[in-house]
Amino acid sequence: MGQVQESSHKARRLAEVGGLFLKLGTISVGGPAAHIALMEEETVERRRWLTREQFLDMVAAVNLVPGPNAAEMAIWLGHMRAGWAGFLVGGAAFILPAAFLSALFAWAYQRYGALPELQQVFALGIHPAVLGVILAAAMRLGKAALTHWWWGLWTAGALALSLVGADPVWILLGAGAAALLWRWFPRGAGGLLAVGVLPGMTASTAAGGPDVGSVALFFLKVGALLFGSGMMLYAFIEREVVTLGWLTQDQLIDAVAVGQMTPGPVLSSATFIGWLLAGPGGAAVATAAIFLPSFVIVAVLSPSLPRIRRWPWAREFLAGVSAAVVGVIAAVAVRLAWGMHWDVGTGILFPVGLGLLLFGRWPAWAVVLAGAMVGAVRYLAGG
Repeated sequence: MGQVQESSHKARRLAEVGGLFLKLGTISVGGPAAHIALMEEETVERRRWLTREQFLDMVAAVNLVPGPNAAEMAIWLGHMRAGWAGFLVGGAAFILPAAFLSALFAWAYQRYGALPELQQVFALGIHPAVLGVILAAAMRLGKAALTHWWWGLWTAGALALSLVGADPVWILLGAGAAALLWRWFPRGAGGLLAVGVLPGMTASTAAGGPDVGSVALFFLKVGALLFGSGMMLYAFIEREVVTLGWLTQDQLIDAVAVGQMTPGPVLSSATFIGWLLAGPGGAAVATAAIFLPSFVIVAVLSPSLPRIRRWPWAREFLAGVSAAVVGVIAAVAVRLAWGMHWDVGTGILFPVGLGLLLFGRWPAWAVVLAGAMVGAVRYLAGG
């Protein structure tokens, strides 16, 4: 009898985890901060799964490891509530709604996106709005990451290296290593070492076509090395996928728009990109590959993450990486702006959208949607 009751109790907890994160994955828009705020409201305030202090410790811990923070929180909270079954169900329930919507967008985009009318709507309205979203993300991250003047050196170095074609992987790892050197050596020597480390961090991109295997390997690497912001996904895409000619810059901007307009993790735009690269199979493997490292990281490190965040070297490494993330995302904005179609209308829409994001507190999805409406009006009015 006791075993039956225990089994029923576990099943109820698992159903609770699945229902909660399916709901959050379906309704949560606005980026990781908004997603985590909803999780805090549901798991701490309403359901009392854990205390606020425990929740904040978890948030601080996932910020120390690569991967999408909101998805990692869903995985970890699911494990805390319902064991290993909750680990899988919590993460999958949070990820799948956005992945499904992104696949639907990709199908429609591939079918109708080549129409000249839609291309004009995107160029006249959505593209300048997306540029504002990317730049606003860099500015917000900069406000949080550049706590001392010397982190500006890391941002400037990362920006410069990105603009000359350095691989984001090595920029981030080099920035973290340079931050450790900066801490362990006198400030002057550390600065020289930082200058010496970062410029050498470049890597070539492997050639080849966008088959399912290459898509899986690419997104697995991104998921394992994605620090700081989901926007870093687009830096990896811009550096490798666009460079190889697998996607155009316009398609990259459109992928950013899809990621902002769907609920759940921003990284669900990997589903959209995978579909464009290799069809439904590419969408499936891109989704699985980009989120797989998060499941592995939480499974391996969750017992020790609260201790890791107290290690000075871990905080210093992350500080260097975070400063570099700002520069890499800013470089994406610069390159996209350089390749965009500019006229009076887009020149007005971009700063207006940026202002609404930074000062009007508009969510990114609303700015992108407003951009789409403006683009449609401009097209119907003859541009």
